[in-house]
Amino acid sequence: MENKGLKVYAWCIMSSHVHLIIGTENGNLSDIMRDLKRHTAKTILKAIEGNIQESRRDWMLWMFKRAGQRNSNNEEYQFWQQHNHPVQLSTNEMMDQRLDYLHNNPVESGCVEYPPEYLYSSAKDYYLEQKGLIPIILLS
Repeated sequence: MENKGLKVYAWCIMSSHVHLIIGTENGNLSDIMRDLKRHTAKTILKAIEGNIQESRRDWMLWMFKRAGQRNSNNEEYQFWQQHNHPVQLSTNEMMDQRLDYLHNNPVESGCVEYPPEYLYSSAKDYYLEQKGLIPIILLS
């Protein structure tokens, strides 16, 4: 997505949803999100299909296929929901609130006690000034 102009400032991947603080300088954010969803869905579905040790593989593929059949925009499967919940962060106060909410999501769900303990977020970048799994642009 880097070559499409996507700027990632913060992220958190939960089991049922993803939080992102993102932006773009030279593109349409809705087009970038569409392409990001398409790419990640194909990659994840391919990984599920190829993992014969995954005990829920057939069930998951059946669920994604069933969802795909309900939506004419799909070729076969539907991995992501069609809608997003974008919020424009227009003030520093809003940015700080969303950043805290995003990084505390794993704490609130009971996954960890301290945000940087959660591997699948940018909390390490912000709390510990360490590099997380995905390169980000730190908000100041």
